[in-house]
Amino acid sequence: KCAHLRLACQTELKPYYTSKLWWCGIALLGLGEMGNFTAYGFAPVALVAPLGCVSVIGSAFISVLFLKKAIRAADILGGTLTVTGTFLLVTFAPNVAQELTARQVQNYLVSWPFLVYSILEIIIFCILLYFYKRKAVKHIVVLLMMVALLASLTVIAVKAVASMITLSAKGKMQLTYPVFYIMIVLMATSCAFQVKFLNQAMHLYEVTAVAPINFVFFTTSAIISGVIFYQEFQSAALLSVFMFLFGCLLSFLGVFVIARNKGEEHLQIPFIDCGHIPGQKLTGKIQPDSHGSHYGTLNNEDDSVKSQS
Repeated sequence: KCAHLRLACQTELKPYYTSKLWWCGIALLGLGEMGNFTAYGFAPVALVAPLGCVSVIGSAFISVLFLKKAIRAADILGGTLTVTGTFLLVTFAPNVAQELTARQVQNYLVSWPFLVYSILEIIIFCILLYFYKRKAVKHIVVLLMMVALLASLTVIAVKAVASMITLSAKGKMQLTYPVFYIMIVLMATSCAFQVKFLNQAMHLYEVTAVAPINFVFFTTSAIISGVIFYQEFQSAALLSVFMFLFGCLLSFLGVFVIARNKGEEHLQIPFIDCGHIPGQKLTGKIQPDSHGSHYGTLNNEDDSVKSQS
């Protein structure tokens, strides 16, 4: 975001991928996702997925430093709710063994709860896809529901792959089993289609609406898939389950509060703000001469003087 803002302020417009700052951001993003991937090999899905709310808090407060945003009361309230929910998530998350072998993954794949879950998920996804393709229904809920259904498969595959790689690094080779490569294909395929539908949602709707709804849908689907496929919460006490779900609810509320009413910058074309003009709205803008090579922009200092006169 910082790279895009800097490029928008330059007189000569350049593609974003020519910016070293943008590539630095991409590298950091990739590093963070590698850490997220590794976490699935050591912790339950039901714990790792909801902790994604930490990135929302980080984005809100880091933007104050790098993007010069003002801290709102909503940011403080949302951050407090999310931190409280995160504490409950970590405290009451299921405590199950996480060293998953290839044979265990194979057994989970053919278990009847997962087969029933898979059939239901395929039916729901096909119904949503029918409305999306045939009826041209591109409501935000339809798009993000398809993303969430694909995300549940991604989470299952990511945890299986991460766990088998972790065991192999410890000396218990799991990479020779066909299920390892099946999970890699499932992970890559589901990720690719997730990006497709999520990109469509981001194109049609504001990111302030997409981000919190996608977080809630993704987290819910991840928790359900972890419960069904990896049998998490199997021996958990009722109070622990309740407090864990309450922590999820607080995290959801915190994310919505932070994202609520947060406007987006529009960086496409610079404009001249002439201030308050009698008979005009305060938001009214006056465009420069349209005969220049870049309509809506100022080419040089002489054009600026001419437009002001």
